[in-house]
Amino acid sequence: MTDMKRTDIKYYLRRRRALAQSMKSGIAIIPTAPERMRNRDSDYPYRFDSYFYYLTGFCEPDSVLVLIAGTRPRAILFCREKNPERELWDGVRCGPVAARKAYGFDEAWPIEALDEKLPQLLADKKAVYFATGMDAAWDARVIGWLNKVRSQTRTGIAAPGEIRDVRTIIDQLRLVKDAHEIGVMRRAAAISAGAHRRAMQATRPGRMEFEIEAELLHEFRRNGSQFPAYTSIVAGGANACILHYRENDARLNKGDLLLIDAGCELDGYASDITRTFPVNGRFSQAQREIYELVLAAQSAAIRAVRPGKSWQAPHDAAVRVLVKGFIKLGLCKGSVSNVIASGDYRRFYMHRTGHWLGLDVHDAGEYKDGGAWKKLRPGMVLTVEPGCYIRPARNVPKKYWNIGVRIEDDVLVTRTGCDIITAGAPKTVAQIEALMTHA
Repeated sequence: MTDMKRTDIKYYLRRRRALAQSMKSGIAIIPTAPERMRNRDSDYPYRFDSYFYYLTGFCEPDSVLVLIAGTRPRAILFCREKNPERELWDGVRCGPVAARKAYGFDEAWPIEALDEKLPQLLADKKAVYFATGMDAAWDARVIGWLNKVRSQTRTGIAAPGEIRDVRTIIDQLRLVKDAHEIGVMRRAAAISAGAHRRAMQATRPGRMEFEIEAELLHEFRRNGSQFPAYTSIVAGGANACILHYRENDARLNKGDLLLIDAGCELDGYASDITRTFPVNGRFSQAQREIYELVLAAQSAAIRAVRPGKSWQAPHDAAVRVLVKGFIKLGLCKGSVSNVIASGDYRRFYMHRTGHWLGLDVHDAGEYKDGGAWKKLRPGMVLTVEPGCYIRPARNVPKKYWNIGVRIEDDVLVTRTGCDIITAGAPKTVAQIEALMTHA
């Protein structure tokens, strides 16, 4: 994770102020994720909680943000103290004193003081905001603090009368990205686009799926990404018809397509790209027909990404193009409206056309407001990823069997339309074949 810069701090301060203003009053308790053991004496690589990081920029485990709303909001960090012996083994710790200054907190305390301080901070607050139900141990801990405050009622101290889910507010804030977030996501997108170009150039018949996955991972890390944003899908031939294929252990065969769904995580933010291309560098006629249909569906969906359009608009646009194509290719029968109404097209396209993108690859935020699809706003980032997956079946033309195609880009909603931030990954037939010919 890159070091916090003074120019970055203002974004975290703004987010904390926005949360406090939305709360109006009360106290929010937001812990980060714990370290988790992979096997004996070996932890998984640490990754902070997205809600906590969104508000703090702080990357260390054993940390908690306490935000007190009101006329004079206060942001308090609880974190690990400096410990030279543990730092020798596990790495340098910031410590409360340095963290308060570096990350713009009003106060910072050792994490060991949490149980002592929280009942004091909860006293006489109207409501406590917390991610209820996310972690049973934390639920019990918060209830314990509340009960300790309630035990003091005869002294005139009142406990919060309400527990509210803080994620409801933060999800709304996270939906629209600020300039700092957009900058990081553009860099993550560029790294991932480069990795997809490298994968195309490295692909040839006889290689293994995991060899191509290694090319992706090398390019991610070589450019400063800390992690893959999710487990990469590298699916050759029939494997491309398995939506969440993850084995990545099959041999790549001449005449097959290779579907790669992979993106890096950079400074906490995800990218998410899917490209599909021929193992031997040349599309067959049948592959080209399916591929260009999916590409046309994606183009229609991207045209529907504009401020004021509903979240559903890109999906509807993609489905209509796909259904027209399915009928023309003999995959579906009937009129476009009837095939859509019956859902018959779902045999070949069974998922949504996108999702929110940000600190999580399937990012926080609702898709409807009061039962109606959300309206797109500048600063929102979503994926656009139509696909077509054709398994062998009696009523399906054999030339299309085992063709799986998905094309996915990350799209930023702008004031006048949208910006495809992953455009650096080739996706037209001509672009892909030209790149692979010169590999």
